[in-house]
Amino acid sequence: MSSRTPLREEFKKLILLAIPLSIAQGGNALMGLVDFAVVGRLGPTQLAGGGLGNGVFFAVSILGIGVVMGTDPLTSQAVGAGDLPGARGWLWQSVAVALVTALLLCVPLSLLPLSLRHTQIPPAVVKEAAKFILWRIPGIFPLLIFCSQRAYLQAVSLERALIGMTLLAIGVNFLLDLLLVFGGLGIPPLGVPGAAIATDLCSFAEVAYLGWVIARLRIPKLQSRKPQWTKLRQILKVGVPVGLHLFLESAIFTCAGVLAARFGSVPGAAHQIALAFSSVSFTVALGIGTAGSVRVGYAVGAGDTVALRRSGFTALAAGVSFMACSAAVFALLPRMLAGWMTNDAQVIAVAVPLMLPAAVFQISDGAQGIGAGILRGAGDSRYTFWANAVGHYGIGLPLTFYLGISRGLGVVGVWWGLCAGLTVVALLLLLRFARISARPVRRLA
Repeated sequence: MSSRTPLREEFKKLILLAIPLSIAQGGNALMGLVDFAVVGRLGPTQLAGGGLGNGVFFAVSILGIGVVMGTDPLTSQAVGAGDLPGARGWLWQSVAVALVTALLLCVPLSLLPLSLRHTQIPPAVVKEAAKFILWRIPGIFPLLIFCSQRAYLQAVSLERALIGMTLLAIGVNFLLDLLLVFGGLGIPPLGVPGAAIATDLCSFAEVAYLGWVIARLRIPKLQSRKPQWTKLRQILKVGVPVGLHLFLESAIFTCAGVLAARFGSVPGAAHQIALAFSSVSFTVALGIGTAGSVRVGYAVGAGDTVALRRSGFTALAAGVSFMACSAAVFALLPRMLAGWMTNDAQVIAVAVPLMLPAAVFQISDGAQGIGAGILRGAGDSRYTFWANAVGHYGIGLPLTFYLGISRGLGVVGVWWGLCAGLTVVALLLLLRFARISARPVRRLA
């Protein structure tokens, strides 16, 4: 990699990497959106319950995803240094971390449905959420293994293998949703659990396909596949702060979902609609942030400080530009978007006002997601944890309760509180990258 690479060339490389990664990152979110669209036809209680269950599952699983993402900079920096066998070695260590982490997370996922009964959420909503969570537990294993495979494929420029697989999985997931949720071909209607089972099946199929793709890539002088404590510890050193940062971020959204559900089934369903669309658009920003992480990692591995800074800020500009376009869609077409998810007039009426704070939310969420990605590529993952703790829990959560309950703004106040916290996190992360990218950054391993 040359520090003389023109900005236009850097942008081209970033986008070529970001497109397949965004599609891959968006696969799970789009499958969730399809789940909501199908389940939403059952009624607001099922939509609110399924959305809450998905939020709780994601809040726990994101901790494991973050831990496995500790492999991202290690793999990309190895490729940047020309060490392809070393990059493959990190894959095997990452899979070991993914399996153990998934097994550990099965415990809280099994217990959380019981804790929901002690909230002030309507019992019917809690019942649907609990069913969704329990049927999604098996899916955490392929979900984390997929993260290991993605980290390797994006580092060795095989990210295009993710596109066809993801698009096929979304289509199959939709058909399975229709079959399992409403019943057919001798299968009884399963309701909300049917959506969870459909996503689990597609996740296992994705992992099997990517395993076949990786096996076809021949690398000479492969390292041992056995777990090596030194490397496992290095992954955990980078990944645990990432996992905690993502957990704090997702937990704040879960708290917001619980608070919205306390206002009733209709506000809870409207909240899930706004969150579902925001999650899908965020996957594009996350894909750009991941691509920025890879490009920054290449630069660190090659010892090119100029390219490191250029890669990070190019990713930031591209991601924020996309999220600004997404914000415009949210602000201009709120009723159309809500109508895609439900035909309940009451839910649509509550969802429409939520799209304005959700639009503002887009830009801050995109900036902080990309900021975390480029910092991760540089090997700086601990700061993101503290930035999220300050922004979300020092500012966002208090404002969420103040605006939503004390000021009586309801679910709209909840969203404005989330926006404030995200904006603070984004500013802190971008200031951090501006500072550390101004000097040479050492390779992690």
